Amino acid sequence: MSSLEAVWTQPYERPGAAVVTGVFDILHVGHVRYLGAVAARGLPLVVGVEDDPRVRAWKGPTRPFNPSAERAEVLAALRFVTGVFIVTGPPDAHGPEDYIDLLAPMRPSALAHTAGDPHAGARAAAAAILGAECWEMNAIPDRSTTRIVNAAGKG
Repeated sequence: MSSLEAVWTQPYERPGAAVVTGVFDILHVGHVRYLGAVAARGLPLVVGVEDDPRVRAWKGPTRPFNPSAERAEVLAALRFVTGVFIVTGPPDAHGPEDYIDLLAPMRPSALAHTAGDPHAGARAAAAAILGAECWEMNAIPDRSTTRIVNAAGKG
């Protein structure tokens, strides 16, 4: 059994997609621009949404604000998203072997992440082993869920 598993909410079963994973807790323009830029490269876009226990372990007991099924539903509604799955597994599973276990059945052509992603090295190593390209995309400046939450707390 692999350390991470995909639970499909909007299945996509053909090889060759660009895959992105993340929390996507409060969908904002930074997410939309990032995902749109990945999709604009021409491959079907498949998005993995981190499950609630993983997010809680990383970001604290008050997160996520929205449950993973709802975050996946919102992402599936975006016109450029082809498939959505929920990433389940231990919070510390984020090494190359974990991404390989998770993504190998999908046979992706590309794995995308934002610049500054703390797991970029593991994603790049997994992409190389999977025979996929690794796309590092620019982060959208000053656009993040944390910024939105911090600004709301000051209002």
